[in-house]
Amino acid sequence: MEEWDVHRALHRPGTLLDIGAHDGLLTLPFARLPDSRVHAFEPLPAAMARLRDRLVAEHGGVPPHVVLHEEALGAAPGEAVLTLPVLDGVRQEQWASIAKSYAEHASVGTESHRVKVVTLDGLGLRGVTAVKLDAEGAEQEVLEGARATLTRCRPILSVEIEERHRPGSTRDVPALLAQLGYEGWYWHAGWHPLADFDAATMQVASSDPAVFGASDPYVFSFYFFPVEAAASCLARLRAAA
Repeated sequence: MEEWDVHRALHRPGTLLDIGAHDGLLTLPFARLPDSRVHAFEPLPAAMARLRDRLVAEHGGVPPHVVLHEEALGAAPGEAVLTLPVLDGVRQEQWASIAKSYAEHASVGTESHRVKVVTLDGLGLRGVTAVKLDAEGAEQEVLEGARATLTRCRPILSVEIEERHRPGSTRDVPALLAQLGYEGWYWHAGWHPLADFDAATMQVASSDPAVFGASDPYVFSFYFFPVEAAASCLARLRAAA
């Protein structure tokens, strides 16, 4: 079951957040869901420009129910350096991160951008029903800055968490969300509780962008449901699978 399938099956009218929107893989379908308001966060200028162009092509402009944020999200407001690796002259945008510099990889060039950082809580958003988060190792900080929003709104979350971006993150991020009353699950030929996940066998890959290949399976998309709604969410997902 793909990430979009999960969000579509569990959609509730309200505010949807695409954090790490890149060029709109989920922003655009989010915007088509009924009674949705979408906030898309993408600090990489080139990716944000393509996202804006795609919205213009589909809607004739950025529609009023979509808000684009060029800032990164974090645990506290300020600034950060967004670094993306460059291999043989090709910018690896999918690896862009404010959590790491890639300095330890001698064969990898880099491109850096200084970006503004805000907290999700600082935006005071209301009626948040769903969050997609992919921050290349900065998931912990994003969630730390979203504690009040998650506690108040109780959205469902899809979070990409990878040990190759931040060792220990498959332990630390779920632990933080458990403190906030969230239950973690993942999909691999069926739905499994996060307690069944074994990073040592199910998520083996190099932290070097120049080294390709990964374990089979390679599970990195995790879903978190408020404990009070977890049973109903899983029932709907199993019916939709």
